Amino acid sequence: MIARKLGSFLLPLLVWSLVSYLPFIWHPKVQVEAPGGVDYFLPGMLVDREEFAQQSADMRQQGLALPTGVPANPIYLPAPHQVAKALYTAFTTEPEQKDAPWLHESLWHSIQVIFWGFLLSSLVGVPLGILCGTYAGTGRLTEPFIEFIRYLPAPAFGALAVAVLGIYDGPKIAIIVIGTLFQQVLIIANTTRKLDATLLEAARTLGTRGLRIVTRVVVPGILPDLYRDQRILLGWAWTYLIVAELIGTSSGITFFITQQARYQHFDNVYAAMLIIGVIGVGSDLLLERLGRRLFPWDRTRDRG
Repeated sequence: MIARKLGSFLLPLLVWSLVSYLPFIWHPKVQVEAPGGVDYFLPGMLVDREEFAQQSADMRQQGLALPTGVPANPIYLPAPHQVAKALYTAFTTEPEQKDAPWLHESLWHSIQVIFWGFLLSSLVGVPLGILCGTYAGTGRLTEPFIEFIRYLPAPAFGALAVAVLGIYDGPKIAIIVIGTLFQQVLIIANTTRKLDATLLEAARTLGTRGLRIVTRVVVPGILPDLYRDQRILLGWAWTYLIVAELIGTSSGITFFITQQARYQHFDNVYAAMLIIGVIGVGSDLLLERLGRRLFPWDRTRDRG
């Protein structure tokens, strides 16, 4: 199982390496080493192979020095070793922009936005989802409206969120809440409805009524599945992060990515994206292991 998990990462890395290091696969650019007689060529400049060949032919006809260069990929596709280097230097080198936050500061800010957004969403979504799944009347009253709202793209609320909550972290957290809350209610309601009906009948036969049905029967019965739903929904919260952090003042890891892309430091962009993936996968693996300890009786838990 571990080998398969590693293989799922090694295969894309192998393809990336082949494209980066083997010129005969795909190197549409030439990196100029010496400009020769070409006026506008500069050392390190990337030009199309056709343009480089044309300029070389022109210089040969004019009897001028020929430019030299090596095959290269476009600037937006850095090689793995360049991204690995950027991953290290991003934590050790001061940002080029004055007063710009360090990468670890941007990451910590983004994690806080995710935490508060998902926490607020769960405080409302989990109880409401359980109630909708337990009581048919509650579901019929609330779910049609929730179904309607969940189709509205969360970023569409951005301007309204800024007007109400200001330009800092408030609207960003609000977008995370909007993006996950309504999905959360529907998914948890569906999970609640899958609870074995005989458990509810037995509890009612024994005299359990009202909210005691929820707290003593429903919640314990769905807890492993509820935990798994929350793991999945936390991943959804991360997908809204980039859009959320563009609302109001740019901040967090999104600010770092947009700034690096603006200066065409795509190795840093890839490095930041990899960090987001590592944090997401790492936290999910930790939650998975925690779930195995919390719910050892769950036969449907993930195998690893």
